[in-house]
Amino acid sequence: MDPYETDPYETDPYETPSDEPAEHHRLAAHLKRLAEAGAADEMSVIGAVLSDPDRTMAQGAVLRHLDLRAERLHLEPAYEPWRESTALAVVHHPFLTRRLEEWTLLRVIVLKRPWSPDALLASSDWLQGKVAAASRADADARGLLAERGRTRRVRHLARTTGRDGRGAAVTQATPRRA
Repeated sequence: MDPYETDPYETDPYETPSDEPAEHHRLAAHLKRLAEAGAADEMSVIGAVLSDPDRTMAQGAVLRHLDLRAERLHLEPAYEPWRESTALAVVHHPFLTRRLEEWTLLRVIVLKRPWSPDALLASSDWLQGKVAAASRADADARGLLAERGRTRRVRHLARTTGRDGRGAAVTQATPRRA
């Protein structure tokens, strides 16, 4: 069968070839279960995935799920109850707990609520990059990262996000009435 003749929309994105190692099959199954979990059973599915004997793979699957859910929810009121439930489900997993805390910090910065400069400067490269690239982020947060961000990439992103390439602020044109 020619792989170029298959329709990518007719294949299961979580399917793995039969010659793949067992952990690849389990990862695909975990990702599928997490993607299909409803709000009522999401935390129990997270707990089940985290009980997999391959802790690194299990945490990777939950991290991917957490990032996808937080990306959709972080600007919505539903984020807070989801965050509280998820925090309980990942409490014994420091990396997942930190990522959830960083999504919460991103949320408050983008929603322009009070935030701690020290917390932002102590955050991971991942979060600093997300804040620097977020055009909706608080201007003070981007200014702080432009001056003191951990990496050159973060400092550059923070300086240029929302700019036109020449350093001028980009403003959206106001529609005129006819």
